[in-house]
Amino acid sequence: MAQTIQLLMSTPVTHDTKRLVFTRPDDFDFTPGQGVELAIDLPEWRDEKRPFTPTSLRSDRVLEFTIKGYADHDGMTKKLHTLQPGATLTISEPFGTIAYRGPGVFVAGGAGITPFIAILRELAQAGTIARHSLIFSNKTPANIICQQELMAYLGERCCFTCTGESAPGLASRRVDEKFLAEKISDFGQNFYVCGPPGFTEAVMAALESLGADPQHLVFEE
Repeated sequence: MAQTIQLLMSTPVTHDTKRLVFTRPDDFDFTPGQGVELAIDLPEWRDEKRPFTPTSLRSDRVLEFTIKGYADHDGMTKKLHTLQPGATLTISEPFGTIAYRGPGVFVAGGAGITPFIAILRELAQAGTIARHSLIFSNKTPANIICQQELMAYLGERCCFTCTGESAPGLASRRVDEKFLAEKISDFGQNFYVCGPPGFTEAVMAALESLGADPQHLVFEE
């Protein structure tokens, strides 16, 4: 059953990504990594439901979403970036198959990092993040969401790579089988994968080719 939430704050995270903070219904709960459907409570937008992933902690009294906008597309994310505090949206019950199963490697492409932000924040809060690592692919350094926060959590276990322009300290390669073989020594652990469909499919195939157990691959089915 959909519930109503109200926008409290909207602030930039990168040049094209915003942090949107909303009121949280008293009975709303979610598993970090799950998504919800949001719809803007305006006549022309109420039927335009889109999936997004909460990036807040389960214990937070508010709901946070980290949402990338696409300025060249006149769609919902562009509209979300224009909303002012006080705007109302509807939120569905949580859903999805991305959930934490134990230590492993998170592999994200672009906005695919968002399901992992909530998981990593929960692990950091619990003090159990030490046995985890992240490979995060973007087009350019300017596109990297929450870079400093992720580095603070994972340190040297955090690998950023850019497929377009790069910068000192960042790799400049695609996440393919060769790259994964160089960066990962243990393919018997859990792997969490999220990104554009082509990215996810290619990474999953590469991991399986390198010996990862399909039962240990966590992705949005």
